[in-house]
Amino acid sequence: MIDEDARNLAVTAAQVADAHHATDVLVLQVGDVLALTEYFVIAGAPNKRLVGAVVEEIEAQLKVLADRAPIRVEGVRENQWVLIDYGDVIVHVFLGEIRDFYEIERLYTDVPKIEWADDAAAEATG
Repeated sequence: MIDEDARNLAVTAAQVADAHHATDVLVLQVGDVLALTEYFVIAGAPNKRLVGAVVEEIEAQLKVLADRAPIRVEGVRENQWVLIDYGDVIVHVFLGEIRDFYEIERLYTDVPKIEWADDAAAEATG
């Protein structure tokens, strides 16, 4: 069963990351293979400053748009791999070379990818 609230939160996080110049933004539905969450949002940034800016904007916008604050945030001091944990959605914002090194999306090639960009276009035209 799909948790629409979690899906909407993940899509919104992806849209916010993309709007703030994150790269290669993915939304993966991992709930069937990973008991700890329903969705991963994975995004990259070419430098530590942008990692921090994307993280701050995701936190701020999800508070305003979804009235959600993260349960915890890890990695902010280093701004190389920041994990924002909302419980049902976990957002990963990576520095480019760190993302290339860990390639966590490679571990989940068999899970559904959510087409979040189409949602944004549909909302803008609908």
